[in-house]
Amino acid sequence: MPDGRRNSGAAAGLVVLTALAALLGFLLVRPMLDDGGTSTSGAPPATVRPARTEKPSGRRPGVVNLEAEQAFRNTLSAGTGIVIDPSGLVLTNNHVIQGATTLRGTDTDNGRTYTAQVLGYDRSADIALVRLDGAARLKTAAFGAREPEVGDVVTGVGNAGGKGGTPAVVHGKVTSLGQSIVATDESDGSSERLTGLIETDAAIKPGDSGGPLLDSSGRVVGMNTAASAGYRMKTESGHRAYAIPIARVLEVARQIQQGRPSATVHIGRTALLGVQVRGATTSTGARAPGAFIASLLPGTPAQSAGLRPGTTIVSLNEQVVDSPGALTDLLLRHRPGETVQIGWTGPDGLKRVTPVQLGDGPPQ
Repeated sequence: MPDGRRNSGAAAGLVVLTALAALLGFLLVRPMLDDGGTSTSGAPPATVRPARTEKPSGRRPGVVNLEAEQAFRNTLSAGTGIVIDPSGLVLTNNHVIQGATTLRGTDTDNGRTYTAQVLGYDRSADIALVRLDGAARLKTAAFGAREPEVGDVVTGVGNAGGKGGTPAVVHGKVTSLGQSIVATDESDGSSERLTGLIETDAAIKPGDSGGPLLDSSGRVVGMNTAASAGYRMKTESGHRAYAIPIARVLEVARQIQQGRPSATVHIGRTALLGVQVRGATTSTGARAPGAFIASLLPGTPAQSAGLRPGTTIVSLNEQVVDSPGALTDLLLRHRPGETVQIGWTGPDGLKRVTPVQLGDGPPQ
């Protein structure tokens, strides 16, 4: 489970367009677009040109239905991917694979299901690259050479509702460009800001996340993202959906393929501490610096090292941890098997340091 992004009672954190199914009871939960949270901003909406004569595109090759099992939370999440290479390289949103202990992808062109491995991800941009194990000669998506314009007819394709099977297709128009969304993880109060997004009125649904936004010729111009349960945005009227421009998505994918980590791009396996944390507070309920340990995951490094619920992590290798998000960011700089020094305080306020050998965990 991603350290620093869930509390002990959280059922969902950053779950944009993701359809969740509890393993106990197998009940499908479909997060709906909520109009009561953070706001969207960006370039002023341009005047929409008169309707064009282009017809909307239908479904095109290169779409994958993704299913992620999050064993630490006893849930499944469903999303969509875009095939960029016949060997099984697939693009998707980071929130689709976040926390996944097992990941599977079904190619909707050949109907085969593959185990998938996460090659890398960029949390801040909500982009991930995965590989379908054993895949070969897959049909790939076609990519547009130009940015869409306001008024362009577009088509969203994806695993709407997490139902699997033939992808759903919805049509709409580009309503604005250069938009920004601040998404808040309600479990710990951390947030991510996505910028430069394509805004459309296509009826994108939970489960479509990570799927292609197509132009009228069937070429991918964006990757659909952003509408959620734990990830809120204000809507003023009608339906809004957002997509990351495909040029930016492909740039991150190339960086991951080349194995070039950065301040935002994580490559390979993810280190696991094994704590479920939330924002720290004082005795009066005011926010305090640190990551408060709400619970420990059984059998993980934190438990083995003797960390305890009710204490607050304040540093990692002498670097300040002032929030759950800061703990996550620092952990992503380390690899499974490394030993880190965790600074923490108890009810007495005294700081102590405990060495912890990090385990192998799910992507964050």
